[in-house]
Amino acid sequence: MWLVLTVDLARVAFTRFAVPEITGLGAIGGEWTGAEHPVGFEATQIVPSWTARTAPGSWIEIALRARTASGALTKWYVMGRWSEHGDPRTSVPGQGDGDGDVAVDTFVARRPVTAYQVRVAWHGAGARVTGLGVMASALPLHPPEPAPFTPGPAVELPVPRHAQHAHAGHHPRYDGGGANWCGPASVAMVLGFWGRGPSAGELAWVGGGDPAPVVDHAAAGTYDTSYQGTGNWPFGVAYAGRYGLAGFVTRLRSAAELECFVRAGIPVITSQSFKAAELPGSCYSTSGHLLVVTGFTAEGDVVVNDPAAPRDAEVSRVYPRAAFEHVWLRSSGSGGIAYVIHPPEVPLPPCSNGNW
Repeated sequence: MWLVLTVDLARVAFTRFAVPEITGLGAIGGEWTGAEHPVGFEATQIVPSWTARTAPGSWIEIALRARTASGALTKWYVMGRWSEHGDPRTSVPGQGDGDGDVAVDTFVARRPVTAYQVRVAWHGAGARVTGLGVMASALPLHPPEPAPFTPGPAVELPVPRHAQHAHAGHHPRYDGGGANWCGPASVAMVLGFWGRGPSAGELAWVGGGDPAPVVDHAAAGTYDTSYQGTGNWPFGVAYAGRYGLAGFVTRLRSAAELECFVRAGIPVITSQSFKAAELPGSCYSTSGHLLVVTGFTAEGDVVVNDPAAPRDAEVSRVYPRAAFEHVWLRSSGSGGIAYVIHPPEVPLPPCSNGNW
């Protein structure tokens, strides 16, 4: 029997907000502020995610404020300014104070918070939000107790394979391709699985001879001008929203939850950091990396499309379940971060734990 580490799910809460209420504003701009939303525990991190359509010249801003455990309200923190055309598409640094700070895509509380409000502002004509979710969490200070695993039948989804290193040196204005494009490669793979993505006309700027222009397009479409990178989690979800897909960022507690999505026909993008020896078969170390979970072996090991492979033919890999869970779920890494991208008509697996 395998033993796997789990995130304390009692300290993860995901909320999906009612989009019709948010989008019922004037065509040329406006603002919506949600009611104060209790978390249910003392949270230390909050990550909003969204999908939206923005006509040229229009954009949206997502902001939040929180109520600390002492009862005080924080200021408003800007969590992202987004336009699918890139003007603007940026996180906002330099917002830190005694209550917290924004680390690219995550509000990090310096004082635990028990509730939050989210605000959406529209600028210009033709911007509309199609989905909005917020994940609040408090990662455990100590390693969680292990949980048992029972093997099941093998499953693997036919997700296209794209190696990020095939794009080394491409388009330096978007962080230069190669080692920096795990996020765009992962998002492009998931969009390809769903048969969505940019048209040939949208790809014309990439240039000839590119092994996978959709990866370059995803890099351009997710590039954060402040962060100067393509790894902003909500921006990856928002990019998929351009092509009619729904999506959200949350934390999952185990490979068992990943397996629920895969068996429902939905591949999942996960974020992890590790040294090569910690993840057998990886042959590399990383301080932060995105890949796509596509299946499970009959023995329970995790089948992934890992864009860090040197070429497309080697992208599909199998990682030992316990090792994968360890580097993905630990608090010093990404703490079980995952983002789920799917067509709205494809139902999510049942959830009884409040994290999707």
